[in-house]
Formats: sequence, structure tokens, C-alpha cells
Amino acid sequence: MSGSFRSLRWLVFFAIAGCTANSAENNTKDVPEIPVINLADSDTTLYTGYVANIQAVQHVEIRAKVKGFLDRILVDEGAIVKKGEVLFRINGDEYSNAVAKSKAQLANAHADAQAAELEVKRVKLLVEKNVLTSSELKLAEVKLMAEQAKIREALSASELAELQLSYTAIRAPFDGIVNRMPLKVGSLLDEGTLLTTISDNHAVYAYFKVSEIEYLDLARNDQEKLGGNSTVQMIMADGLPYDSKGKIETTEGEIDRSTGSLAIRAKFPNPDRILKHGATGRVKLSNAAHDIVTVPQKSVFEVQDKHFVFVVDNSNRIRQRSFEPERRLASSYIVASGLKAGDKIVYEGIQHLRDGMVIKPRYTVVKL
Repeated sequence: MSGSFRSLRWLVFFAIAGCTANSAENNTKDVPEIPVINLADSDTTLYTGYVANIQAVQHVEIRAKVKGFLDRILVDEGAIVKKGEVLFRINGDEYSNAVAKSKAQLANAHADAQAAELEVKRVKLLVEKNVLTSSELKLAEVKLMAEQAKIREALSASELAELQLSYTAIRAPFDGIVNRMPLKVGSLLDEGTLLTTISDNHAVYAYFKVSEIEYLDLARNDQEKLGGNSTVQMIMADGLPYDSKGKIETTEGEIDRSTGSLAIRAKFPNPDRILKHGATGRVKLSNAAHDIVTVPQKSVFEVQDKHFVFVVDNSNRIRQRSFEPERRLASSYIVASGLKAGDKIVYEGIQHLRDGMVIKPRYTVVKL
């Protein structure tokens, strides 16, 4: 009996030991292996996009300077024209008649002046012979001055008539592209009637606005960006980058009180005339950032508008910790507070974890 009891006791002991070993082995298997990263300070270049209004370097309205009927349209919409090229002709018969009349009046004024000049010479001889008094000479000289004034008046009228006649030929003020023409041949034009617009878009200006805080940051830390030495990139309306980079030329001298923003102008070359006056785009402005801590977006979860990560302690236990993001990038956050270089956080798989769990870290290097 004693031998049987002793055998039974050993069997129970081995059974308990086996269960304990199996339990420990199962607990080890239950600890998940999770990717973990070490946060570190880094330098990077940040890009900020701003909505830009694109304008041609020259864009003017072409308006009639004189009244009349539109006789001819010599170019088509969208045509490329040269400076001085005739675009429109207004019926000029009335103005041609005005020029002929003014020239005739000018000739009459010259003739009257010559007659007055001869009269002065005649009276002067008679005065010298004591036939006429000096007062009559002065009267003749005054008449001569009046006729000479009429010459200047007639000359001015003649020049004005010729100028108005020249306005019947409406010319391009610079090389450019003709835009839409709202009127057709035969239209009655008044002084100031809009005929078309012309754009010189061999280069374009991109106007965009930055906040006062962003402007101060640029002015203090990267003044060259505001002085014409910085290149900027443009993203066109279709989402594709524009081939050529532009340069910041100038900033507005006054902050808009209603928006708290400041306008900046950048100039882009446009040799292929792709960019049009009135188009829109996005200007990307770069800014160097030093000694920043970034956190991958896949490591972050949100609870009631707060941002959290799982931080791994020295015993491989995870604790959720909130942090304040300063800015969101394409695939990460820049940390403002709550995390620092050297902290270890769970990289991915956070949806399967809970606060206080023990994990087996698999350290991973991630390029942000």
C-alpha cells in the first residue's frame, strides 16, 4: 500500500509540473510581437500650398476712343498680335472731313496772318514819314498778334482732328493674345466702348496670400524667400506640377485687416502660353524645419478629438499617451508637445491593442 501511494504521489506531482510548464509556454505564446519605433529629432523641408490667382504680366482692355460705326475687324479671337498691329477700324469719313476742314482753317489763318504782317510793314513806313501816328502802328501790330494766335488755334484743331482720325485705327499696345470680341462689324460704338482685351502672358504673375503668422515666420527665419531669391513650385488646376519654377518678386505693403493675410507675388515663365490670365493654381512654398519629432499617422488613434499613441516602457508594457500635433503632413504628424525624442511607440497594429498589455517589441526603422 505504501508503495502504491508513493507512486500515485509522484504521478500527481509530474502532472502538476507539466500543467505549470504548459501554462508558462502558453503565456509566452500569447505575448504579441508588435513593430515598435524609436522617436528621434530630424530635419526636414515642409511644403505649404496656397491658392494662387494667375494674371498675365500685361492685361488691358481695348476700348474705342472715338464714336462711329465699326467698319472692320482685322484679327480673330485668340490671335497672337504684335505691338502696333491694327485690330479694328472705325468708319473714318467724318474724321477725314474734320481733318480737311481744320487744314483749310489753318491755311486761312496763315493767309490772314501774312496780310496782317504786310499791313504792319506798310503802317510802319507811313509812320516813319509822319503820315500816320504811332498809335495806328500799335493797332496794326495787335491785329498781327491776333492773327498769329488764330494760327496756333487752327494748328491745335488740325492736330486734334488728325489724332481723332488716327483713333479710327485701333492698334495693339503690345505683343499679346487677343481675347473675346463681344461686338461685330456694323456695331455703333460710343467713346469708351469695350472691343476686346489683350493679354501678354509670355510670363505670368501668381498672387497668393499667407497669414500674418506665416509671413512673420518667413521674415524672421528665411528673409531670402521674400526678396526674390526663392524658387516656388506651382500645382495647376488639374493637380499636375507646372514645368517651370517661379520666383517670389515682392510682397504687399499692407496686411488685409479683414482676413489677416498678406499678398505675395511670384513670377513664372510661360513660353508655351499654357498658363492663362484668370486661371487658378496652388503655389507650394518650402520652409526648413530643424530638430522636429514626427509620428507616423498609422501609429496614432483619436479619442474625442485628442491624439494618442501607445508608448512602450522598459518592461515592454504599453501605455496610451496623448500628444499635441503641430501640423499634419502627408503621412505623419509633427509633434508640438507630449512626445519627445527617445520615446518608443507602437508603429502599427494599434487597433488590436489595449492599454496595459505586454508586447514583444520588434524594432523597426521607418523613414518619415
